[in-house]
Amino acid sequence: MADETRPGDGFLSRDDTGDERLARGKAQLARITGRSGEEVMAALADVAPDFARYIFEFGYGDIYSRPGLDLRTRLLATVAGLVCLGHAQRELEVHIGSALNCGASRQEVIETIMQMALYAGFPAALDALFVARKVFAAREEAGTPPAQG
Repeated sequence: MADETRPGDGFLSRDDTGDERLARGKAQLARITGRSGEEVMAALADVAPDFARYIFEFGYGDIYSRPGLDLRTRLLATVAGLVCLGHAQRELEVHIGSALNCGASRQEVIETIMQMALYAGFPAALDALFVARKVFAAREEAGTPPAQG
């Protein structure tokens, strides 16, 4: 009998088509961000439509859909990685909001960013804290303040 999963993942079928991965990715993105992601596909339609599809299929359909870590943990790890990049403020803004959507508290986001000062440097952490402040303020203005953890 053939193994139905990829080595080590225990979740995704080798027979998943691109359409199945795309659908799973779109559903996962909506679960994480509260948005469909259609704006991403539309924004890239005239320049790199395949890239948008890769984001959904691989990023959200494969990686964010894997077992082993809950979405809260995955999003805090994503925030940490983006802080370390130091040049992805737009993505950091989206993923801080997504971390909050997936159960991370405001304090957990702040602590994750502060921890990255050791690895990414104080300027990167400081920039990220300003992005977090912007996300927190927007949520408060919209009537959805982040949890205080």
